[in-house]
Amino acid sequence: MSNYITGASTALITPFKNGTLDEATFAKLIQRQINNGIDAVCPVGTTGESATLSHDEHKRCIEIAVEVCKGTDTKVLAGAGSNATHEAIDIAKHAQQAGVDALFSVSPYYNKPSQEGLYQHYKAIASAVDVPFMLYNVPGRTGVDILPDTVKRLFDDVPNIMGIKEATGSISRAVELLAKIPELYLFSGDDAIDFPLLASGSKGITSVTSNLLPDMKAKLTHSALDGDFKTAKALNDELFDINQVLFCESNPIPIKAAMYIAGLIDTLEYRLPLVPPSVANMKKIEEVMKKYKIVGA
Repeated sequence: MSNYITGASTALITPFKNGTLDEATFAKLIQRQINNGIDAVCPVGTTGESATLSHDEHKRCIEIAVEVCKGTDTKVLAGAGSNATHEAIDIAKHAQQAGVDALFSVSPYYNKPSQEGLYQHYKAIASAVDVPFMLYNVPGRTGVDILPDTVKRLFDDVPNIMGIKEATGSISRAVELLAKIPELYLFSGDDAIDFPLLASGSKGITSVTSNLLPDMKAKLTHSALDGDFKTAKALNDELFDINQVLFCESNPIPIKAAMYIAGLIDTLEYRLPLVPPSVANMKKIEEVMKKYKIVGA
């Protein structure tokens, strides 16, 4: 399918104001991503605090992303994840109806399914929709790892499963997946290793850092995909410090703090159990940010 998403995508934060979804700011943040060359926005993933959003809020975030991206070159790769398969199916169907270009779905967290359980879970969700579908493997958050053989089985058996957001932090895992499934659309899900994964055959990235620095992340990705590895590596190296500090506490705590410091969001609000970073970490984030030019802030 030629409509598969490639390139630089951003795992969007979800801004809140007085405890509720700040729709106007969310739309503004998405427009900034479009203006800075990002190929796709990813509402309601881990970075979007999807685990603490109500279903209505989750669906609304997807609708806003579709509305803002309409008529632009920026696609919507929406999050449709849950540890209950029927809930994930409900979100996926709604997202398709809303007009998303593709879906990604985090592996079920907390209940620790077997590989067979993961296979059946993903088969059920992807089969309920027609849009391209990406698995999302982040075992550090979910406690479960989608193993390469399971990825291959799903890729072979379910026509619209086309890729995976790979966030194990392992370069060798990415190499293994692409060796076993050369046609797989693998996206780097770890900011620090975007360059090595792109150089190994990844089709794109899904970035936390690009909430803050979309222009740099878009240029890094496009350079690598064009075969200009020198430029891509230089940008990846330049981004190393910010990539590190944005994970000094659980994501999205630091990236939201950075967005607040940059003036991109008016209020620094999280959903409990997430809370603002420690004073020491806030200072650290502020210091590192001084090394970068933040556009459109």
